[in-house]
Amino acid sequence: MGTESGSDPESSSNGWSRARGLVVKTLVLIGGALLIKRLTKSTTRRDHARVVSRSLTGEKFTREQASRDPENYFNIRMLSCPAAEMVDGSEVLYLEQAFWRTPQKPFRQRLYMVKPCPKELKCDVEVSSYAIRDAEEYKNFCDRPKDQRPLPEEVIGDIGEHLTTIHLNCCDRGKRCLYEGSTSPGGFPNSWNGASYCTSDLAVLKNNEIHLWDRGFDENRNQVWGPKEGPYEFKPATSSSINENLSALNILYQSSIDKPIQGSLILQD
Repeated sequence: MGTESGSDPESSSNGWSRARGLVVKTLVLIGGALLIKRLTKSTTRRDHARVVSRSLTGEKFTREQASRDPENYFNIRMLSCPAAEMVDGSEVLYLEQAFWRTPQKPFRQRLYMVKPCPKELKCDVEVSSYAIRDAEEYKNFCDRPKDQRPLPEEVIGDIGEHLTTIHLNCCDRGKRCLYEGSTSPGGFPNSWNGASYCTSDLAVLKNNEIHLWDRGFDENRNQVWGPKEGPYEFKPATSSSINENLSALNILYQSSIDKPIQGSLILQD
């Protein structure tokens, strides 16, 4: 007897099944590779600069710290918001500090420039502070409607004396912070209260908490202004911190505003 010509239907079906299986596996592998590549895409320095800029922005208080240690820290309000953008993409923030009870009377006003670190430096974000040429015009800048603020081009024109520069790096895993850094060794020139130079340490924590430690030193490296125990801890405003009635602590430090405050970075200007 002779065999019948033509292919075996069952064999053909198995072949197509195997082919479909290979196609599906290939697609899964390609999709997985693309997903992994997307998830592991390295964060650029510009991305880090955006995170730091957002973290610095907003209303923050040192209320909790002042309650824990009223002898060394005061309840300070820090308010910051975007003010302009430079041609190279650097963001300019307006920042002011005031006593909690008198937010309309800031005693410190600054313009902060936040940008990626230059390629030749081993850091992620560069934060520089500048004086404002006509600071009176900027009081309560962030509290005003945008059409009542100086225009971005005016802000750029009012960037005054360079005061400090801090280089930030991503924090190591296990630390509370996201970014941390300080001024270069030797700090920057400063003559307030007998100082010859000043240093600044900055840490950006989760939930937009900011730790800022500014100190002044004389020629013999003796500290002459700024807190000695550690940085000021600025935490984002909460409804309770804004609406809470005046506490005994606030009465205490409010009565001391006109007196020299030993060890407070906040009054240095």
